[in-house]
Amino acid sequence: MTTTPTLNGQVIGMAHYATRAVAERLLTQGITFHQSLALNAVDAKGGTVERVRLVERLTGAAKLDVAVAERTITELTSAGLLAERDGDGPLLALTPAGESLVRTHRAALAEVTAKLYGDLPAEDLAAAGRVLTEVTARADAMLAAG
Repeated sequence: MTTTPTLNGQVIGMAHYATRAVAERLLTQGITFHQSLALNAVDAKGGTVERVRLVERLTGAAKLDVAVAERTITELTSAGLLAERDGDGPLLALTPAGESLVRTHRAALAEVTAKLYGDLPAEDLAAAGRVLTEVTARADAMLAAG
């Protein structure tokens, strides 16, 4: 008889690392997971974002160190996937190559997502979403408090 494990950090972490490993297999053109996070964050903002906002997104949501976030951005601009643009502040924009890569990765990820989540009951997914959102908020508050 198999017992259902209690939801805790270990179970959440195992799910995170397993799905991240699957996502990393989908990456093309030799980009890293952190680079894919940055490209997706720029895409989510319409293809252009202030550099400082992208660093904030990577350090806030992905919990990267500022140095890692900056290095990731430098790698993407050097690879021609992001370009610096003039604006009120330093802007970063997806290049055509960056846009193409995001579309390709998103399509592949949609297929995997359907396989991972597609047959799970909607109410289970909603409950998991609520619980994980609350756990994330609490952890962020603990981190902010020092």
